[in-house]
Amino acid sequence: MNQHTPLRDLLDSSGPLLLVPDAVLLPEGPATDHAVVVADGVFTAVGPVGEVVGRHPDTAPVRLPGHLLMPGFVDAHHHLTQSFGAALAFGEPSEIFRRVWVPLEGALDEESAYVAAKLAALEALRGGFTTVTDAGTRADVDVDVIAAATRDAGLRCVLGLVCNDQDGAAPGVLERAEKHLVRYEGDPLVHASLAVSIPEAATEETLRRTAALAAAAGAVVQIHVNEHLAAVERSLLTHGLRPLEHLHAIGALGPQLLAAHATLLTPRELTLLATTGTAVSYNPVASAWKGNAVAPATAMAERGIRFGLGTDGTRGDGFRLAEAAEFAQRIAYGLAGGDSSCGAGWTWLEHATRGGADAVGLGARTGTIAPDLAADFLLVDVTTPELALSHDLPWELVRRGNRDQITAVFVAGRLRMWCGGPVGWDGSALVRRAAALAEATVSRAAVIRAHPTSTRARAAVAGRERSTAR
Repeated sequence: MNQHTPLRDLLDSSGPLLLVPDAVLLPEGPATDHAVVVADGVFTAVGPVGEVVGRHPDTAPVRLPGHLLMPGFVDAHHHLTQSFGAALAFGEPSEIFRRVWVPLEGALDEESAYVAAKLAALEALRGGFTTVTDAGTRADVDVDVIAAATRDAGLRCVLGLVCNDQDGAAPGVLERAEKHLVRYEGDPLVHASLAVSIPEAATEETLRRTAALAAAAGAVVQIHVNEHLAAVERSLLTHGLRPLEHLHAIGALGPQLLAAHATLLTPRELTLLATTGTAVSYNPVASAWKGNAVAPATAMAERGIRFGLGTDGTRGDGFRLAEAAEFAQRIAYGLAGGDSSCGAGWTWLEHATRGGADAVGLGARTGTIAPDLAADFLLVDVTTPELALSHDLPWELVRRGNRDQITAVFVAGRLRMWCGGPVGWDGSALVRRAAALAEATVSRAAVIRAHPTSTRARAAVAGRERSTAR
């Protein structure tokens, strides 16, 4: 459903909006009898309805009965140009990037990279994400292709530039990094970031310099750290230190570092994260699908470690990501210790929104419903069977929320998604083009999968059973 309605027409406006929902999700919890004003892409007022309406007599209130206005989700870790291979990742063992993602992205040209990124952006918006953090593409295209795709979709993007140089095949990588960090200054939706695939993919000098460049620019460096056991063991053999310890030893930890995954952490490494202010992207679905462990996110929260939640391109549904974040902690840590709360609902909403924005370097720009911050928000239907009988809304959003309950998605104050469909462009046409390009791309990529598809695996099992029965 993406039909025009009087309400949609009111919301799809270039002028100021005075919105009066049933509740507004603030950092301290849901607030009833609250209103917000959106103008020039930001919240200009947030407060009790009477006060806000009284201060804006020339702006007609738009009543939103049955709706919660909440911050948009922040995806702290994504690979936008990998969307053509999302269906290749099921049931695969760890370090899938070597066998699937590197060859797949290497087969992309400019058009297919753009379409893949825009397809991922469409899925993200449908799932309530207003910001995605792209960890850099391996496709042989200008990263501005990805910037254009997310901008055209209407999605905020922290855009990584890969700075790998360990094999000597990337001369001038630091000069390109400096240019990238200033390339998007003033862009309302695209924010520059640097990226290194894994610590062993860059020289120590590049790891130090990218950290310094990002810190000076107020940006982040994204690095996959302590994700897989094989990588931890390689680092121990090479440096006598685990990857995170190695980054600390060379001076690359700090508030500018966004450590993706960080699933295999010792108590000492947790202390390093806390004392250096390093941020983490906790990616629970990716860990379950192809990882070695689940990041100890409840321990991170207890220690004050900065972290957000990331999809790693697995599936673009913010509510399902928040539920997976809580559920993974419950299975991996909570049940063994008798922890029935596992951080409670507000913890996972916090790190899916405001905490995620802070982790990716945008805490002063988005992630919270507050004056002068970007108007990146969702309108969520709370009259559905899952949410109508509310007792503890933060818990219910985590446990029972889903993207079907999202009526509208706003980014930078503009309506970008209405009832699951994009506003101002044809999502169905994009999906059709993506399907055709994906088939051609995957067919020419040297992808190696450890397992056949589930259908073929089932047929093989049936064949063996028939053979045994003879």
